[in-house]
Amino acid sequence: MPTVRFSAVTGMIAQAALLGVLAGTVGLKPGGWLLGLACGWSVNATLARGLAVAGGRGLAATGGPRLGPANRITLIRATLVGGVAALVADAFTRPLSGSALDALVALATIALVLDAVDGRVARHTHTVTALGARFDMEVDAFLIFVLSCYVAASLGAWVMAIGLARYAFVAAGWVLPWLQRTTPARRWCKTVAAIQGIVLTAAAARVLPREWLVGALVVALVLLSESFGRDIGWLWIHRPKTARDRVGAVLTISE
Repeated sequence: MPTVRFSAVTGMIAQAALLGVLAGTVGLKPGGWLLGLACGWSVNATLARGLAVAGGRGLAATGGPRLGPANRITLIRATLVGGVAALVADAFTRPLSGSALDALVALATIALVLDAVDGRVARHTHTVTALGARFDMEVDAFLIFVLSCYVAASLGAWVMAIGLARYAFVAAGWVLPWLQRTTPARRWCKTVAAIQGIVLTAAAARVLPREWLVGALVVALVLLSESFGRDIGWLWIHRPKTARDRVGAVLTISE
């Protein structure tokens, strides 16, 4: 448990330090500070709880409640995403200046690059865990969400469909429990998630004409829909049998 608390405190210090740098370089406003700190607290508190549970079950990457090397990289990514969220919060109160927009794009780009690193590190060091995979996925989803919020302000609310897809899927699982099962790992899912982040970052940076950006976002949304649709199809086919199905099977056998 001391290791878990140390990891959480270190993560919060890193988040506060990044926000301090943004405040000094691009003039981060109080709203951005509050959201950034809230993101840092949420990530580190949730991660600490996950590590404690994993350590108690003997499932942590190193056999105890501590971060493995891949999870440390993912935590760095989460800290960067907290900075992106803080800048996006600022964007709703004032247009981002050139340096602030550059900072947003730089943080998102570094987070995307590191996304290609943590998984390889986990496999190379034999520290792949369910906790690490979930942590990585949620950081991806949140980066996509905050970038969607920023891009939607200039290109239309429909862009939010990209950012809300993951959370809509989770919410649907509260109503339909068979959606909560784990699907087989598919590299295509990771590729599609990376495409969302790349396209949204490009749209935030405004590196292409508006028409091209809209077209790229439409393609990204189609790919995302296909990926979720395939997972939902698999879950539907492999959903647990209902009590009526089980009773019917017993009656059939008895006959």
